Amino acid sequence: MEKRPLSFWQRSFSLTDVIVVVIVIAVILAVAMPRLTGRYEKNRRATAREDILVNIPEALKLYELDNGFLPKTPQGLSALLQKPTVAPIPENWNGPYLRKSSVDPWGRPYQYRYPGVHRPHSYDLYSSGKNPGPEMTKDDVVNWAPEPSK
Repeated sequence: MEKRPLSFWQRSFSLTDVIVVVIVIAVILAVAMPRLTGRYEKNRRATAREDILVNIPEALKLYELDNGFLPKTPQGLSALLQKPTVAPIPENWNGPYLRKSSVDPWGRPYQYRYPGVHRPHSYDLYSSGKNPGPEMTKDDVVNWAPEPSK
């Protein structure tokens, strides 16, 4: 008598095999998730820092070169994306000066003040980081102070 090969369903895993695999995956996730979560927050801060120290300042320099002045506080960073309709209206606006909207990695707009409070002869640019609020905290990413050591 000839033996027929077993079908896929007949040679499947036992319940014990499935439980062992689920436990192994759970242990791996329990070990890896805290590390991944910390990295994710560090990457957000690094992105905000680069926007505040490099990307947005470059766009502001181009705006100033074209128009002879920086956008005022009421115009905000939206002046880098579309021509302002609030005075002073730039006659030589040649934007958009930014490729993306001026939103930080936490989904909130970057804060811009010209003239600045912390940098009176320039502008203040900052993000409130992961903890939003009007008061300044150590989580804020700012253009007027060096990154705190951790």
